[in-house]
Order: sequence, then C-alpha cells, then structure tokens
Amino acid sequence: MQKPNWNVSLYNQKHNFVYQYGESLVTLLGPRPGERILDLGCGSGELTGEIGKVTGQVIGIDQSQEMIDAASQRFDALEFYVKDAVDFDFEQPFDAIFSNAVLHWVLDKEAAIDCMHRNLKEGGRIAIEFGGKGNVQTILEQVRKSLGRRGHYAQSKIMPWYFPSIGAYASLLEKAGFRVVEAHHFDRMTELADASSGIIDWLSMFGSAFFKGLPPEEQMEIMEEVQESLRSELLIEGKWYADYKRLRLKAIKS
Repeated sequence: MQKPNWNVSLYNQKHNFVYQYGESLVTLLGPRPGERILDLGCGSGELTGEIGKVTGQVIGIDQSQEMIDAASQRFDALEFYVKDAVDFDFEQPFDAIFSNAVLHWVLDKEAAIDCMHRNLKEGGRIAIEFGGKGNVQTILEQVRKSLGRRGHYAQSKIMPWYFPSIGAYASLLEKAGFRVVEAHHFDRMTELADASSGIIDWLSMFGSAFFKGLPPEEQMEIMEEVQESLRSELLIEGKWYADYKRLRLKAIKS
C-alpha cells in the first residue's frame, strides 16, 4: 500500500474535506444499532466517531501509526489498530465495512477486496468511496511535465494511485464474491483550504512519492511551478480546487 508522509496536523487543518465529504458515505452505509462495523483506513477517526454514535461496535484500522495515535487520543472509547488494508483479519466478522478516500492508495486491490470479503459476515455489506478514473488528472499531468523538464524522467512516470472505472472495480468485486448494488462515478471539484498555497499544500500532503530523493529546495520549486501553471484552470474566483473524480460503491457479500 502506497502512502504519503502523513502529517496529522496538516491533514486536519487543511485537508479535512477528506472526511467532511465522507459524511454522506456514512449515510449510504446506513449503520444500525448493535452492528459490528469496520472503518478501513480510518485516518484520524472522525468518521469512525460518527459511525460509533449509532453503533458502539465500530473498529478503525489504518496503516499510519500517526493517524491511529491521533484517533485513539480523540475517540478513546473506540478501538483503533495499525493494520494494512491488504493484510488484516479479525476473529469476529463484521456486519459492514466502510472505507472513505483510502482504496486508491492500495495498488494490490485484489488483496484488499479479498480481506474485506473474508472479514464480513454472509450478507454483510461494504460502502466505499475513493478516487475514480481521471481523478486529479489536471494536477497529475502538470506534475509529470514539471518533473520531466528537469530531467527527472523516472519520477515523472510514477503512479502512486489506483483510479479505476466503475466497470474495472465492480468486476473485481464480483469476481471476489460480492454483488454490487450501487455504483457511481462523479466529478467533484474540491475546494482546497489555502487561497495562496492550495496546490502546494495538496502536493505536500498527498504527492510525496513524486519528490522522493529530490532536495527540499527543488521539491518546493517544482510544487510552486505546478501551482503557477494551474492558475488558469484550478484557481476559481480566488480559491484553489483539485479536480477530483470519485468512485462510490455499495456491495453485498453474496
């Protein structure tokens, strides 16, 4: 599972849209009192807490120790564990699995789907949302151009995310034994927090894989160049936006 260098403070200060947009996914999940639910990739636990208001049996897992520490401190009545999306098991299966803005980081998507299937009760459900086909394409193309112009050809070909179409991911779910009951691919231009450094902050938070091994000064130069080059497309009425495209699915273990 690829991941950025998580900075919990930066995440909550400038990228809290990640879990704010996930609140409607909780509605799709439809948690019920008494259900045992897993939040896969829980981050700092905000949505785990929302699910926990309905059922006290929610568990959050995340690969990031920093995120789990923050979640455990804030929501001390809930259970949180450091676990990988492609390698987790619990003795007692779940009624439902919830995952918001996580699965595009999981390049071994079949292993993650198998883990979800294995840890669900028969008839259990998943409600998931993550980056879909074409997600942040405008930003990604400009990062590749800026890296390539500086001779960082290997870096420019990196793809740290998996952004599938509905057909591609639904087929994987069906192959694993799920019945897909809802599937949506939609545009969601997403406002970034800082009007002066929105794209720079986004790349600092989520795009560290592109800059691995580069001197900090050059990393900042590239991020500033990317932001400036996107001004005409992604700076709208004085606010920076990321060109998100999301994939949202609900499926049943059949």
